[in-house]
Amino acid sequence: MKTIVEAKGIVKRYGEKNVVDGIDFEVSRGEIFGLLGPNGAGKSSVMKMMYGASAISEGELFVIGLNAKKNFREIKSRVGVIPQEDGLDEEFTVFENLMLYAGYQLIDKNVARPRAEDLLRLMHLEDHRDKFIPELSGGLRRRLTIARGMINNPEVLFLDEPTAGLDPDIRLWVWEFLEKIRAEMGTVVLTTHYMEEAERLCDRVAILENGKILALGAPAQLILSKIGAEVVELKVEQKDLGYYLERLKENNFRYQVVGSSINVHLDEGQNNQDVLSLVFSRQVTIRRPNLNDVFLRLAGHNLRGEPV
Repeated sequence: MKTIVEAKGIVKRYGEKNVVDGIDFEVSRGEIFGLLGPNGAGKSSVMKMMYGASAISEGELFVIGLNAKKNFREIKSRVGVIPQEDGLDEEFTVFENLMLYAGYQLIDKNVARPRAEDLLRLMHLEDHRDKFIPELSGGLRRRLTIARGMINNPEVLFLDEPTAGLDPDIRLWVWEFLEKIRAEMGTVVLTTHYMEEAERLCDRVAILENGKILALGAPAQLILSKIGAEVVELKVEQKDLGYYLERLKENNFRYQVVGSSINVHLDEGQNNQDVLSLVFSRQVTIRRPNLNDVFLRLAGHNLRGEPV
């Protein structure tokens, strides 16, 4: 499978601080690749270097076969970018916003006009073609922002927190659309701090914290290798915590303490009833593990950045 993005030891430095601290990864053609982590983890900084909006301080980065240090203008013309803030021009209509952006991309009007009409149909915005931006709901503005990022027929689509702040029904629509785009167009790179978004959409994720990659791989594979097949959450009295932890340890159970709870990670073949026979708890939850569990184990706090 052809490599679309290749990063080797890339660093982004502001002053004396490395917000991206020497990371390596690859993105293959045809996959949805996610940068997952809390706010401040370095996700957006990595993405901006990929689409040419931010200079690389150190390391090597190639996008669609081009050196990002030397060819950032050409990279910008060949990729699509959907930022978290839409940046739409409120003095223009929906259609005019698309044409305006096509002009920034130096696309001939005779090419841009039918392409804009096609994108309006694709994003179900035909009925809003002549509306001004303040007349649009948040969901419609997001659809227009995605359409704008596709006006140049990009080889790679970059999305920064694509569903942040959207209602659940609009978020679901965006997820379904991105799955369709990947099937028809190719490569998508996104940032997110929503674990369910990453698990549903991404073929692979890089989990970031403090500018470093903590783990890289397919969501299901990371969950199985780092956590296991099942999680048993047990709320216990603080005074009894040490006793129960010792019992779990003696019986070879892996666990993590989260506040006043014990999260026991079960591998295939381990029985949750055996855990319940070792730990007395009035509040028990047995569930499937997720990427937040992975992040919690690796970083010591959850994906919202809250300590445990």
